[in-house]
Amino acid sequence: MSEKIILRSFEKTDILDIHKIYSYYVKTSVVTFDLDAPSEQEIKDKYSDIAKKGHPIIIAEIDNKVAGFAYASNFRPRPAYRFTCENAIYIDNNMIGRGIGDLLLSELLKQAKDFGFNQMIAIVTASANSSINLHKKHGFKILGEFPELGYKFDKWHNIIHMQRKL
Repeated sequence: MSEKIILRSFEKTDILDIHKIYSYYVKTSVVTFDLDAPSEQEIKDKYSDIAKKGHPIIIAEIDNKVAGFAYASNFRPRPAYRFTCENAIYIDNNMIGRGIGDLLLSELLKQAKDFGFNQMIAIVTASANSSINLHKKHGFKILGEFPELGYKFDKWHNIIHMQRKL
């Protein structure tokens, strides 16, 4: 019997789980260039701001436990960019490989379009092949690779910009 993945809207009670999932990636990987995990209050403030704007934040659950999350919010703060969003998807490290990212990105694309965004940008560490492949599967095109933009774990890392029209 396969596990049922449920997608639902973000609730304030998800902050602790989001903090836990995101902190893992900050401490162990280069999929985020944060060097220190944000506090629970910083996570709460960030996601409250995204939710207040009406931007999509989606939670994936398996057996009533948060298995991952995704959001789309402003790409840049200047008003001319208001129809362009940047996405983020994070999966609980114990739940990788179950199709959660695929479901989250599919739903995120729908909700971002419904919100009124016109373009979605994904900024991905060049070594994150699974993330690059996920975005390609959903119609994102690679626009360019930028060498040595992030320095983490005593090493330079390239990033890739990907884009998709909604």
